[in-house]
Amino acid sequence: MKNKIQKTYDDQIHFYGRIWMFGALGLFTLLPALISIMYNAWPSAGPFFKALAGVAPIFWTVGAIEILTYTPMLGSGGSYLSFVTGNISNLKAPCALNAMNAAKVKPGTDEGEVISTISIAVSSIVTIIIIAIGVLGLTAIRPLLESQTLKPAFANILPSLFGGLGVVYVSKNWKIAFAPLLFMLALFILSPIDLSGYVGILVPVGAIIAIISARILYKRNKI
Repeated sequence: MKNKIQKTYDDQIHFYGRIWMFGALGLFTLLPALISIMYNAWPSAGPFFKALAGVAPIFWTVGAIEILTYTPMLGSGGSYLSFVTGNISNLKAPCALNAMNAAKVKPGTDEGEVISTISIAVSSIVTIIIIAIGVLGLTAIRPLLESQTLKPAFANILPSLFGGLGVVYVSKNWKIAFAPLLFMLALFILSPIDLSGYVGILVPVGAIIAIISARILYKRNKI
């Protein structure tokens, strides 16, 4: 009976999730299409496909990697919500992991699925409200946001977010975290280019290193 209920739940999640995904895809493409129709300005095929060829493979690769990386952590419902609303690595994944940690549940469980979905939904609603308030009051608060006093804070939001969340997990599994942490530190220090834009690729790379490290430590009875 439980398995039947679970299957029905999973079927409904995927059914409605696909509807929302295709609906979001339609809305994303509708705006540029409406602008082109309104101003009768259509991109020519040559430059359009040339520009697409330069960015599409990167986005397709990162998209596929993020699905394989984040879906096991966020669950079905949380994954659909995250991929529709976006900002997964910066906001949705940390929010879901922090909520599951606070509720003392693990990713991949029924409880984790519920907590992850609720936390991502609340995060999305709060984000939309904050953005709406910010857009409405942008003119009034713009000088404050661009002030030199707040500039260092905005430049370090992402490191502080992942730093605070990372300390919790690193302290619990420091032996497993040591190898990927050392690799990423060396990579960012020695790399001649800015790697901050490659988070979608580096996250699964770090996950693979952590899995290999955990396997080696387990074989040697270190964990």
